[in-house]
Amino acid sequence: MTGYSLGIKELDEILGSIREGTNIMIIGPPMSSKDELLNLIVYNGLMNGNSSIIVSTREPGERFFEWFDRNGINLTESNIGVVDCVTKTLGMGAPETERIKRASSPVDLTGIGVKISQFFEDFVMKKRMQNRLCINSLSTILMYSNLQTVFKFLHVFTGRVKAANGLGIYVVEEGMHDQQTITTLQQLFDGMIEIRASGEHHCIRVVGLTPKPTPWFEYEIDGSHLQLRDCK
Repeated sequence: MTGYSLGIKELDEILGSIREGTNIMIIGPPMSSKDELLNLIVYNGLMNGNSSIIVSTREPGERFFEWFDRNGINLTESNIGVVDCVTKTLGMGAPETERIKRASSPVDLTGIGVKISQFFEDFVMKKRMQNRLCINSLSTILMYSNLQTVFKFLHVFTGRVKAANGLGIYVVEEGMHDQQTITTLQQLFDGMIEIRASGEHHCIRVVGLTPKPTPWFEYEIDGSHLQLRDCK
């Protein structure tokens, strides 16, 4: 199998196979189910035999495994690793496990990079698997580090995603950053998943992966299921 899919039927039909080595920003307002959307993209990868590395700056690693367990993923047979940047900042002494590695905080980009590399070594170098690298979220990291430092960090790992023929997904909170920051970060990405509010709902489209942006679709997520309809 070559290429990747998002696991969102209507968008996948428009996009076709996403080229290996692609890096994508998810950007949208708070409370727009970006976390659930990212989980769903990882879920789709696991169901297709991909490995996944999630960098979590907002929730302990165990929370991710609870979600995947609830939604029918056999975690003992899945190749998924979480770099947990939260637990140590809360002063909790939870040990590392085979699947959860703990960075000291979201500001510890060197430590985060080392932990990502350990999972890369296992999934990509040793097992030769297609891999998804997901960072949730860049906005939290930018709260602790300046743009130049974060850009250099991302430049390394978007480059590794390209070299490993992987798929990179990076979450950004709309409204937290000035336009210069967004424009600077965009240089590292091949496309964007954009989310906007539409009344009481939210709509989604993909930009940059096809000659024209996809249409806007209103969406609703329930666990591992996502429903799309035309955005009004």
